[in-house]
Amino acid sequence: MRAARYYGPGDVRVEDVPEPKPRKGQVKIKIACAVCGSDLHAYHAPLPISACPTIDQAHFVTGEKLPITLGHEFSGVITELGEGVDSKRLAKGQNVVVEPLISCRQAGCVPCNNNTRNVCPHTSFLGIAGWGGGLSEYITADQSAVFPLPANTPLDVGAMMEPLAVAWHAINRSAFRKGSTCLILGSGPIGLMVLKALQARGASWIGISEPSDQRREMAVKHKATAIFDPRSDDVVAEVKKATGGQGADVVFDCAGVQPAFELAIAAVRPRGNITCIAIWGPKPSNFNINDMLFKEFTITGIMGYDGVHSEMLEAVGAGKVTGLESFITRRISLEDVVEDGINVLMHDKEQIKILVHP
Repeated sequence: MRAARYYGPGDVRVEDVPEPKPRKGQVKIKIACAVCGSDLHAYHAPLPISACPTIDQAHFVTGEKLPITLGHEFSGVITELGEGVDSKRLAKGQNVVVEPLISCRQAGCVPCNNNTRNVCPHTSFLGIAGWGGGLSEYITADQSAVFPLPANTPLDVGAMMEPLAVAWHAINRSAFRKGSTCLILGSGPIGLMVLKALQARGASWIGISEPSDQRREMAVKHKATAIFDPRSDDVVAEVKKATGGQGADVVFDCAGVQPAFELAIAAVRPRGNITCIAIWGPKPSNFNINDMLFKEFTITGIMGYDGVHSEMLEAVGAGKVTGLESFITRRISLEDVVEDGINVLMHDKEQIKILVHP
């Protein structure tokens, strides 16, 4: 079969690899897949060895070295059931998504044994650490990680359940409650997913701060309560005006840059919460702890997700999350994934999700 193989920064090749066969407890899936930001991170620069192997060092869990098949945002159709798969829950011809989380599951691993696998020291994802990936024709996955798509959800929208799960988990980990006022910093793909999830879960006010004209237009289209340009708007004053002088109950940092984090500190209400979703670059944040002490706000970090797919898919199936199909801004073939996918996403900020069809 054909697959997009990652050999290192700047080196992704579409080539032939053996078609996988399901082991005991696994299913085989024919794929549709969306390119995501983490694929771009890997294309630009090496990912941490805890997440991605190198040519010389295998990943702790998968045992694989580079090259690996990319892609952890995908949906597909089950084509084969391995021995021991629960045929009452999963069946051939069924549309499904996969929670691609990988962790060590060792007896002595406290996070894995406490059902917090996403903070295992060896946590990673299918399509980043090995065991196949979504940028291919087929993948096999453990049945416990495979979830049926709601009947009213098409496969192209299903390919965006993975980033929606990031947003859903972030809200779970934050101090959000139904009726909370929320500010989102950055309306890229994850910021927009946070917007959709907050709308589904009953936020009373959702502001978005975004410097890109095109991305602010997406926030308007998806009916954020208020949209700000941090280059020209006094975002803090506007947030306080909208929240009775208090500030936002929860600020979601989907930007991962110093100016946005400083804005979060100023815009969050006393005893509010800042939830950090974006992965920062190599330069650390300059953070004055006294800012947190004097306002008694909390800071929550999140890493991916763990165990949110059932709850999230139930909400999607109930029609509480709508409009995700408009996030698909281009459709390409697997053979064109580098030129028309990864390279386009790096340089064209109007793109949100590029769907790859094997």
